[in-house]
Amino acid sequence: MTTQLPKFIHDILSSPPKSGDGFHNWLFRVARVLHPYRNEEEIYSILESYAPTCGRYVSKKEILDAIQNSKVVAWNPENPVCVNLKLQAWTPRNETQIQKILAEGLTLADLWEQSPIQWNDEESHTEAIIDHLFSGNPLLCVGTSAKEFKTQNRDELQGTLSALSLIVPSSMSKPTGITKEGNESARCLDNTGERRFLVIEFDKDTEDDQAAKLAHLALYAPFVLACRSGGKSVHGWFYCHAQPEDKLRRFMDYAISIGADPATWTKCQMVRMPDGLRDNGNRQSVIYFNPSILGAKK
Repeated sequence: MTTQLPKFIHDILSSPPKSGDGFHNWLFRVARVLHPYRNEEEIYSILESYAPTCGRYVSKKEILDAIQNSKVVAWNPENPVCVNLKLQAWTPRNETQIQKILAEGLTLADLWEQSPIQWNDEESHTEAIIDHLFSGNPLLCVGTSAKEFKTQNRDELQGTLSALSLIVPSSMSKPTGITKEGNESARCLDNTGERRFLVIEFDKDTEDDQAAKLAHLALYAPFVLACRSGGKSVHGWFYCHAQPEDKLRRFMDYAISIGADPATWTKCQMVRMPDGLRDNGNRQSVIYFNPSILGAKK
């Protein structure tokens, strides 16, 4: 079925990632470039044949969503703009570099000790933290789950943030936008503004290993905040406002090569609210906070 496809599509098909390394996004990328060459039924058959390789169950709906969502940005062979940038898979996991980073021995306790601001009380400091991260009165998208969220001005959200678990790490450009499926939503790419923070999460490591990796990444980008997820991971916030997208992608690519979850690359992806409250009742405590990096930056 794939014998007449261009070589670059064969290259993409030859190296499907495992679950946790971007397989969901890979489905979308493959579907996007197959639209000019195959009908939807044929695309489904191709994607379905690769599902067993990722190491988890892949539902029919996940494959169908990839096909439908990619139609609006289907690759045009007559205008192949930025094929390499948009379709290139993330760099594979680099075990040698990971071991080198972990050998440095930085722990979560070390990260806490290095934090310029520390809180030792039982109070929530979410409101003050968000005021540092997002100055002025921007539109923010916050919520309690991926299905329960809202976009409002900062002033309207005053006093409510400590009870919430999720936030989009960039301000929103308008109250609602149109999703790839054509629906109005308070959270989608269409109404997410310029990137302000790139959040890195290593959800398969111990907290000490995650701390070592975040401290290592701080050598390459402004490290502002780290907070617990209220579960097993630590979210690291890196300031990236006004940086070129290709530069940010290189940084994200390196983070993924040392074990980061690629999901947070999506600009409208929600991440853990600093010092917010997870649905299991756990506080998403802040381990490291250095707002001085932001200075007078807007």
